[in-house]
Amino acid sequence: MTAPEPALLQVHRVTKRFGAIRAVDAVDLELRIGESVGLIGPNGAGKSTLLALLSGDLRVSEGELTLEGRDVSRMPAHARVVAGIARAAQIPQTFARLSVHDNVLLSAMFGARLHRRAAEDWCAHVLGLVGLGDRSDDQAGALGLLDRKRLELAKAVAASPRVLLLDEIAAGLTEPEVETIMDVVRGLQEGRAIVWVEHIPAALRGTCTRLVVMDKGVKTHDGPFAEVWADKRLQEIYMGVPDDDIAAH
Repeated sequence: MTAPEPALLQVHRVTKRFGAIRAVDAVDLELRIGESVGLIGPNGAGKSTLLALLSGDLRVSEGELTLEGRDVSRMPAHARVVAGIARAAQIPQTFARLSVHDNVLLSAMFGARLHRRAAEDWCAHVLGLVGLGDRSDDQAGALGLLDRKRLELAKAVAASPRVLLLDEIAAGLTEPEVETIMDVVRGLQEGRAIVWVEHIPAALRGTCTRLVVMDKGVKTHDGPFAEVWADKRLQEIYMGVPDDDIAAH
């Protein structure tokens, strides 16, 4: 029997307290290369807080995060990007007056630490991956919402992360646009692990092989997507999914 791939990222009993409130409570999680993991739960479940702990935007109160065996628990966000963890935000964080190309080039140079020539080649490749190859010279501020989302993804990927964190990147998009983002995400899975927090279950169902559910800061479910999705107890935790929809999928 083939041994499983060693964990790329290990989250061990990670906790985040805000005063007396435990927004994330002793969460364990392992991610492996090639995994695409959906993370869901009701408002206030701790999903975004956990993502912020993974990215370094928040510091853990207790517990440990290790990336390829290296403890990154106290590492700030910018250093974590260089180490191999990048995040694409719900509201695109782009430089509106710069071109699409230059937005991505900066990430390649300062995130992936590539020299200019290598960064230019990598930038062109990444723009092709997200479907912005023909908009390289356009000003970022002139893009529509879908293309701004693609650019946000491109900036994250240009940092050459081993772990890619997606924070509600489908929010605000039309159904056909969500399908486009799903196609892009599927094309980014090779060679890295993806964690996607999203309030649009169909987007996760179409891209993720594994589903993690949180409620009140605690991880309540973690397993193959179809198996977790079919658990009727999920209705009690994730109130946005009606019983007949769970049964149908």
